[in-house]
Amino acid sequence: MCFTANNIINIQFLTAMQLPYKTSTIHYSDTGKGTTIVLLHGYLETREIWTNFAAELSKTFRVIAIDIPGHGLSGKIANVHTMDLLADAVNEVLASLLVNKALIVGHSMGGYVALSYLANYRSKVLGLCLFHSTPFADTDEKKANRNREIDIIKQGKQEILFNTNIPKGFATDNLGTFNEQVQWAKQVAATCMPDGIIAILEGMKIRTDRQQLLKEANAPILYILGKKDNYIPYNVIIEVAKHPPIGEILSLENSGHMGFIEEPEACINALKTFVICHS
Repeated sequence: MCFTANNIINIQFLTAMQLPYKTSTIHYSDTGKGTTIVLLHGYLETREIWTNFAAELSKTFRVIAIDIPGHGLSGKIANVHTMDLLADAVNEVLASLLVNKALIVGHSMGGYVALSYLANYRSKVLGLCLFHSTPFADTDEKKANRNREIDIIKQGKQEILFNTNIPKGFATDNLGTFNEQVQWAKQVAATCMPDGIIAILEGMKIRTDRQQLLKEANAPILYILGKKDNYIPYNVIIEVAKHPPIGEILSLENSGHMGFIEEPEACINALKTFVICHS
């Protein structure tokens, strides 16, 4: 397995399929065979962010990567995209594909959606991977920051968000090594429509704290954490990761918030082992 700056940018992602849903459509890819893994991207991302990662996983498993409504090719379906609404959209895709059980992998914001999916569709969850994500609700400070981002988008200046948020996703001392990937991730972010970004920001502000859910759900949980994460302090999230009764932890020594790009092989191996153990 080989991931390089060039091949992560040049590989064309799998052709999107689409499903009519509410006032728009949901776009997704579906490849490979075996146990189903669902990849849910983060804020200012699309399913394309998983390009090489999904391709590698699909050699062993069935991999479904979804453009979460409001991002990528999936349009806005409400003025506020609550995490429960987005979980319902994920379920609509899986139901249309006759998937009865899957491992749900959520990166950052995708983890919030994954947690709502666990809360509302527990019987369909084989296991959960919180990939640089947390079960916390937004703090007042975080809500204020999201409001500032909404104002920036309404002014038509969303490039400010791309230029600020995307580099921050990588470990600071990785920025030189991963410069091409940073620029590529900015291009991916730029495909997200302003009204969709706002709807998701509004939804993240009001999401439910899911710490108790993780303690009581009795579902296999894999935490993938970055020791150099600029968004989620490692010393905070590692304590949370110790709580689930069936919990496993991968701590990435040299990653920020983008471990599937910064240390993909370790992440792939951890996910493969996790799926095999809990299938």
